[in-house]
Parts: sequence; C-alpha cells; structure tokens
Amino acid sequence: MNRKIIARLGIFFIGLPLVLTIVFIQKYNHLMLHFLICIVCGISANEAYNIFSTKTKLYHRVFIIAESVFIPLIAAIYEVTPSFFSEIYLPGNNNEVITYAFIITVLFILFAEIAVAKKFDDSLARISSSIFIILYSGYMLTFVSRMTVMTRFGHNISTYVIAVFLLMVFLCDSFAWFFGVLLGKNNRGIIKASPNKSIAGFIGGFIGSITAGFIGYLYVPYVFIGSPIKIIILSICVAFSAIIGDLVESVFKRSASVKDSGHIIPGRGGLLDCVDSITLSAPIYYFLLSLFYGPLTILP
Repeated sequence: MNRKIIARLGIFFIGLPLVLTIVFIQKYNHLMLHFLICIVCGISANEAYNIFSTKTKLYHRVFIIAESVFIPLIAAIYEVTPSFFSEIYLPGNNNEVITYAFIITVLFILFAEIAVAKKFDDSLARISSSIFIILYSGYMLTFVSRMTVMTRFGHNISTYVIAVFLLMVFLCDSFAWFFGVLLGKNNRGIIKASPNKSIAGFIGGFIGSITAGFIGYLYVPYVFIGSPIKIIILSICVAFSAIIGDLVESVFKRSASVKDSGHIIPGRGGLLDCVDSITLSAPIYYFLLSLFYGPLTILP
C-alpha cells in the first residue's frame, strides 16, 4: 500500500507538473508535446499487444506498434511543419488527414491478412484485435494532437485547452483515489471489473474534474466563455469517460489474466495504466469543447 501511495503522489507532484511544462512549451506548434504523444502511443501499443496476445493471435509486434505510431506521426507532421516552413502547403484539412491515416492503417491490416495468412480460422480475431489496438493506442490520443492548433478569433488557445483537459483527468483520478481511500471502505465492489472501486471514489472523481473545470473557467474565461453550466457538463462528461477508460482497461487485463499492462512505472504498472483515462476522454472533451465553446478554428 505504501508503495502505491508513493507512486500516486509521484505522478501527481512530479508527473503532472512535468507534462504541463511540456504543454506550455508552445514552440513550433507544441513540437515537444507531439513527440511525447508519439512515444506514449508506441509504448501503449506495445503494452496493449502484451495484453491482447495472451488470448488472440496478432500480427508481428513491430508492425502493430509502427501502425499505431504512424497516426500521431502524421498528425505531428501536419500540425508542426507549417511553423517551420510557412511557405509549404500541405493539402487537406489537418483533422481529416488524421482520419485518413487511420484508414490507411486499417487497409494495411486487411492487406496483411490477405497476403500473409495461410489459414483463416483466426482471421476475425486477428483483424479486429489488431485494428482495435491501433485505434485505442494510436488514433484516440490524436485528439490531444488536434487541440495543439486550436485558435479563437486569431489567438492561439491550445495551451490552456490542453492544460485544463489534463487537469480534469488528473484531478478526477486523484480525487477518486483519495475519496475511495477515505470514504470508500463500505461501498466497494459494485463494479466487477474493478472491485476496489467505490461509490465514494466515483463521486470524488466527478468532484475533481468539476474543480479543474472551474479553475479553467475562472482563470481563462476568454476560452471557457458563457454560462458555468457548460463547464459543469463538460467536466462531468470528461470524468465519466475517464472513469470508463480506467474500468475498460481493467476489463482487458482481467480477460487476459494479467495484473498490470506493464512495469515501466514502479508501483503503478504500465504506461497504459496511466493514460487509459486520457485515451477515452480526449475525443469527448474535444467534441464538447467545439460544441460548447465554438467557433474554434485550427491554424493553417
């Protein structure tokens, strides 16, 4: 227990400030953040491969990891290159290109099955599992990449948009853990996928996310404009999706009969154990942000 507490505190007091520091380095359209996203996607894909390969035959590990990293790499190229070479024109919309990159990876998966497979008894499981790993580990995090070029009325607001999102997820996770430890002893076990999770912990997660939302609402009101009801709804939806992301990864691990996705973070497990909430909540945050606080545009 002490080791878990130390790991949890380390992530909150060291990991969060470090990531936020990278977010606030806005040079070249968040080049360092794009680099970090590509690394996280590669490691996450490797850990997801470890989980899924226990029950499902997959394509070669290097192929799946490369496919997963290809998508955020394309996002980085499209969103960073114009800041280096303003005279270069990259065809297509940034966000559309990211989706096309995902479609290309799917086509490569299908081609690999047609060209390489000798027997097709496991084709359905192999294709669906491989595509899911790429979607889960590669494509989903590109919604953070999309935030790096957000502007409003000609002003770049990407740093604050991303910082508030990360704060929502981290405070959701931290408050959920704290409330669960403090008040969750007698209300655990309602979710079979993660019996240690408690009602008190879930409530704490929503409180943490709403707290982060109001920090953004108060300190960057020109980003989160309008009624406070919007930031409350946004925070609740982010908390809900972050909690689902955490629980879904627990389902993966239980199905594969593994305790952690990896061992890269002492006392915490794998990197996927730390970014599972971000992975699922990033597209929810991106969509609702655009819906509630438009018009949001992207840099050319």
